[in-house]
Amino acid sequence: MMEREKFSSRLGFILISAGCAIGLGNVWRFPYITGQYGGAAFVLIYLLFLVILGLPVIVMEFAVGRASQRSVALSFDRLEPKGTKWHLFKYPAMAGNYLLMMFYTTIGGWMAYYVLKMARGDFENMDAAGVEGEFGAMLGNPALMTGLMVLVVVLGFVICAAGLQKGVEKITKIMMISLLVLMLALVINSLMLEGGREGLEFYLRPDFGKLMEAGLGEAVFAALGQAFFTLSIGMGAIAIFGSYIGREQRLTGEAVNVMVLDTIVAFMAGLIIFPACFAYDIQPDAGPNLLFITLPHVFQAMPGGRLWGTLFFIFMFFAAISTIVAVFQDLISFATDLTGCSVKKAAVRSCLAICLLSIPCVLGFNLWSGFQPLGPGSTVLDLEDFLVSNNVLPLGSLVYVAFCTSRYGWGWDRFLEEANTGKGLAFPRAVRIYIKWVLPAIILFIFLQGYVAKFL
Repeated sequence: MMEREKFSSRLGFILISAGCAIGLGNVWRFPYITGQYGGAAFVLIYLLFLVILGLPVIVMEFAVGRASQRSVALSFDRLEPKGTKWHLFKYPAMAGNYLLMMFYTTIGGWMAYYVLKMARGDFENMDAAGVEGEFGAMLGNPALMTGLMVLVVVLGFVICAAGLQKGVEKITKIMMISLLVLMLALVINSLMLEGGREGLEFYLRPDFGKLMEAGLGEAVFAALGQAFFTLSIGMGAIAIFGSYIGREQRLTGEAVNVMVLDTIVAFMAGLIIFPACFAYDIQPDAGPNLLFITLPHVFQAMPGGRLWGTLFFIFMFFAAISTIVAVFQDLISFATDLTGCSVKKAAVRSCLAICLLSIPCVLGFNLWSGFQPLGPGSTVLDLEDFLVSNNVLPLGSLVYVAFCTSRYGWGWDRFLEEANTGKGLAFPRAVRIYIKWVLPAIILFIFLQGYVAKFL
């Protein structure tokens, strides 16, 4: 069997793994829910859950990937005890990766389009209703939306087809470093805005009164959910990068590096958004409204706003495309692991598949807008997101935890041996009871609560 290609550097591995975890959801959602639940008071709870919930599952995914030297398509086949059925998880895991890309590529296309619109000055002298109308016009144009989606898909697979080191690692390094530099410039600009100080205080000063006002239980669940979903854990998207690294470093330290980068980007997004919104007396709404209606309106009112708006959407496009490239690498690895075909052949086939599978999401905003699968106002994108975020991620994480702790799976001792091979921060043996019994209960609670929130 052909030897597996490796990352050329540890930095490449950390940046690409972080690029997979750093997504649009945590960049636009994290600042909003932080403000909603009392600013810095909420951040403290969130960071606690990130460590006790997200960290163990990332280490487990990395360990399964590195020990098997394969993607989730074959990793369980290689490590499971003879006669067991853990390998059946490959099917929902692979489906989860495809499902994620069926809507994420559409949103990536929006980001690319808004870079162009900002650079052209399309929003200048436009009121909030005008900006909203521009977003609606884009959603209502299936040809434009399809073209943007195909552009993003082709770009992602061209990068992956060049290979792990020459394509994915090289381009992602440039994108991630550029993303961090762009964020820093945007943060400095926001902090210098007149009237931005109030937004900074709102974001950073712990307000436990507001936390209690919103409801401590609700705030804790919001922090729990954000910590879990921000890292894209549970469907093997992170595990793949474990299969591309050597055994020089222990995996806990590497997982911490990925988490820190993910958190820095989400936190800095708040430093950009809150001062800017407060400076122009605009409520920072959540979701697509914030990105495509509220912020373009803010930027067009700002001195030099055309430049800052363009830079902001370039940063958002890099956040989107880094995740897309990371998951595309996963899809290509599925194909090469299962069929033995070349990387280029896998890239072409996967590219065609994702273009076709992404069409329902595109049409869900226009020609198929009458199909509202999760109730009035919902779209195909909402259904696909619900299937991934509320089903594949939590249930997949349960599989990884059970596999790494059960004597009927890979087992605690083998997992620890793999996680702690190399130098650096060790995974503590003493947390076995917590990992085996408490962590699955928390994940199951998140899974059930997701259904309660959606349907009750």
